Amino acid sequence: MARSRYQDGCLLVRGKRRKMWVIRWRENVLRSDGWLARVQRSETLGPVSLVSRQKARGILQDRVRAINQGLHRPQATMMFADFVRIEWKPNAELALKRSSVRYYSYELEKRVFPALGSVALCDLSRGQIEACLSNLRQKGYAVSTLRGVRATFSTVLQAAVVRGYLERNPAHGIRIREADTKPPHRFYSSTQVRQLLAELEGPCRTVVLVAVLAGLRIGEILALRWKRVDLLQKTIEVAETFSDGQFGSPKTRSSKRVIPMSSYLCDVLKSHRTGALYKAPDDLVFCTPKGTPLNPKNLYNRELAPACDRIKQPRVSWHSFRHTHGTLLGDVGGTLKTAQALLGHSDLETTLNIYTHAIPDSQREAVERVSGILFSNVLKLDEGAESAPVN
Repeated sequence: MARSRYQDGCLLVRGKRRKMWVIRWRENVLRSDGWLARVQRSETLGPVSLVSRQKARGILQDRVRAINQGLHRPQATMMFADFVRIEWKPNAELALKRSSVRYYSYELEKRVFPALGSVALCDLSRGQIEACLSNLRQKGYAVSTLRGVRATFSTVLQAAVVRGYLERNPAHGIRIREADTKPPHRFYSSTQVRQLLAELEGPCRTVVLVAVLAGLRIGEILALRWKRVDLLQKTIEVAETFSDGQFGSPKTRSSKRVIPMSSYLCDVLKSHRTGALYKAPDDLVFCTPKGTPLNPKNLYNRELAPACDRIKQPRVSWHSFRHTHGTLLGDVGGTLKTAQALLGHSDLETTLNIYTHAIPDSQREAVERVSGILFSNVLKLDEGAESAPVN
């Protein structure tokens, strides 16, 4: 193990035509086997003509001060990809949902490792991460993809900080500008929903009804069990989700919720229960003839998408029905807080910006009401002025 020792560092001039100040010092680093090693560091400060010797010497003293005082934490020399595979990934599910680990792992293998996987963990800088993101933007990737890659960097590097490999997270504070043209979220109007329901049969029709009338995510619907459907109190408890063949906890703490059912939806689920093969408390509300969960992709490809085509409307995703539910809540006068609770959002801004779309008919009614308030008063004033006696 290398011993720490006092040092002054080295200040020198490099170059002939353009002379530059260069500082050098030594510091301990943490090897991948856990032992300390001593390495030489160097940094170019700038041209001699612009940086004085006194200022250069002061910068060097700042670099070695923490080392001489024993306050410097040795940084890890292992490669970023090695840290992920050896340290982060085997333990990631202790703090993250399995779906999150799967998503981050995909982003690492697909987009991060090809660019920065071979860089030493201690040498990974904010500039390198920003360069990686800029390269992805130039290749035409969407803003959502860039934000996912940034979140991947931030999550993994924060784990390196917690484990003592880094002093700070270089991905913190990186901002990504919103796209100039963001495609609107697609959702169906109430008329389109009725047209779609007329084309659907069996469990798919009931799944769509639950999504539209209760605002549940498709994973929450497919994990719903009869013990969490109270047909007397007309409530649904969301306590489980199903994704990629696995049951798990809901997306966030706010996603665990008990929501009311309308009388119509309650009657629909009663009818569905009457014809169901599996009715025990732990049985799934929507399942295959063998009692296993439905596959959302198969249900979409075989039932939902063809029905959208038959009514000659754009295809919508399962998530679009949550947008439809949130929009209809706003259209009938529901408050944002009510919508947030029903949809299970942690952030009110998410409810406001994503799930409350303005329906054209509602816009027309709103401007007509504004016009009526303004000009009905004007007409009354004009009529009063005409009928008033002239002095």
